[in-house]
Amino acid sequence: MNTLNDVKLEELEYQAGETAEDPAEEMEDGELVKLARTGDSEAFGELIRRHRAKLYGYAQTITQEAVTAEDIVQDALVRAFLHMGTLVDTARFLPWLHRIVRNQAYSQLRRKMNAKEQTFVSLQRFNAGQEVHDDRGWGDMDAILHRLSVRRTPEAGTYGNPEEQLLRKEMTETITGLLRCLNVRERQIFEAHFFGQLPPNEIAGLFRVSQANVYQIISRSRRKVVQERVRVVVDQYVNSRKDLRSMKQVTLQVTNAPCGEESWTSVAGVLHRLLRHTGQKQLSFAMAMGLTGHAFRISIVAKEVHIAGPTAYDFDKVLTEGLRCLGLRAISVSGMKPQHGPNASLADPSLLTAAAMEKRQLHQSLPEALSLIHRSLDRGFPVIAWDLFMPEFSLIYGYDDGKRELQAMEYGHAKTLPYANLGRGFLEDLFVLSVEDDRSDIGVRESLRRALAMILGHYNGDEPAQAGVTRGIAAYDEWCGALRGGEVEPNGNAYNAAVVRDARRYAEQFLMEMTELWKAGTHPGDEQIRAWLGEAAELYGSMGGPFNELCDMFPFPEGGQPGDPAQSARAVHLLQRIQELERLSVALLKRIYGQLGTK
Repeated sequence: MNTLNDVKLEELEYQAGETAEDPAEEMEDGELVKLARTGDSEAFGELIRRHRAKLYGYAQTITQEAVTAEDIVQDALVRAFLHMGTLVDTARFLPWLHRIVRNQAYSQLRRKMNAKEQTFVSLQRFNAGQEVHDDRGWGDMDAILHRLSVRRTPEAGTYGNPEEQLLRKEMTETITGLLRCLNVRERQIFEAHFFGQLPPNEIAGLFRVSQANVYQIISRSRRKVVQERVRVVVDQYVNSRKDLRSMKQVTLQVTNAPCGEESWTSVAGVLHRLLRHTGQKQLSFAMAMGLTGHAFRISIVAKEVHIAGPTAYDFDKVLTEGLRCLGLRAISVSGMKPQHGPNASLADPSLLTAAAMEKRQLHQSLPEALSLIHRSLDRGFPVIAWDLFMPEFSLIYGYDDGKRELQAMEYGHAKTLPYANLGRGFLEDLFVLSVEDDRSDIGVRESLRRALAMILGHYNGDEPAQAGVTRGIAAYDEWCGALRGGEVEPNGNAYNAAVVRDARRYAEQFLMEMTELWKAGTHPGDEQIRAWLGEAAELYGSMGGPFNELCDMFPFPEGGQPGDPAQSARAVHLLQRIQELERLSVALLKRIYGQLGTK
């Protein structure tokens, strides 16, 4: 008779469903439980086949993450088989199994809450014998490979926790399966290092290659194994949807009529479309730009005024806080690089094609992102995404599990994206954001108060910044310094000018609309607030002339000649004039915020 040490759970399920004449299929649960308690793997496999989908659904209701739920069920079934002998009342098998799943799910959630971001463990640390003892789970590929490579003492092998030994064995078998993605030489060296625990100098001698070659092969192989794992996890995720009979096609109705696409701030366009599916359906584009803070943003990358400046911020923090100003709660999955990438406008067009995507690495956050997308669309909310086809924001509004495709809209154009290509855009960044609820009943007054708190924080430079990026009022000084330094990149400089000019145009419109709304106000000081709103609108409108001249000098995408001393000097004069107007505007916004009070 087989035991779980001899047969993996997947094999048990296969054996249970292998033939229609399998006698286990005719048995009641109670009979199967009795057999499973004696170590009968076929009986336990039949129990898995009958109840796994329900257990998965139960785990997913707790974790709200499909991939995590699958891991929880796998661990729970291992533990259940190990402890079948402790189940006294066989009629209570299913509640007992649910309790194990629940305990595993809550343990997983606690670990996630307490977990800190971990950097990759370098191969050099492995070889130096520096062991890492931490709480990273079996889902972290780097932690797995490290734990498999750590030498165990004889005592650990003799007295180790049986459950951990079993999990180690299961994971080793899983990793072994993943190694099929390696060629013969890569696999030999990879196994010699991680499983044979040989140091690189011995491996070099064994395979007659240099030690430097060994390091390269191990590093390359590890990346390939991680990629294979992502591919397998996505396959398992889609297959789990198939098992639950939740494979489907969902397409939300999104209009391709103008919706702020004329704006240079792409995230505002998709935010406005998203709001049409919430309690903020009637909000104008200018109000969406203003209340989420995007009409007041300016970020400049030092020296070159890189094209990435307008989007060089923490997407999760800024977008989530912006939606909060509208009374909406949002969650996101983020897999962003810490530094900005190259300028896509200057790149070879072939790098922006689907063929180029296929050559890039699968993103490690892909399974989690797909789970969020499915959950959001199933609830009727589109998803904001970054860098799907180019480094801009898009709106994901549909999916097709059969084709494994997402439907997205970018600047009014509908496109499809294979599941696997999410996170394989030009910058290889991955970011998706979903509205969690639409209880947007906080009122205009509170929306404005929250928005001003965020806007003033940005202007003051309180918002955390990336290295080499200056925000708010001080960004104009950085911009002027770059022009004087003569190192400005024309295309990026022109893009920044166009984006900020466009944003201030909507700032003026937003403040004018807010002035009209304030006429119905009855709070003390509303007359003064309305007057300040009108004055601020006029100041932002006054920025149009200098900005127009700046954009005429430096048209996008050509860029003009910012390195020309005469043009540079004129541009600095214009920016200083705009900065002075912005300072006066900010002073009024501070007065309005003070009049509204804090909460």
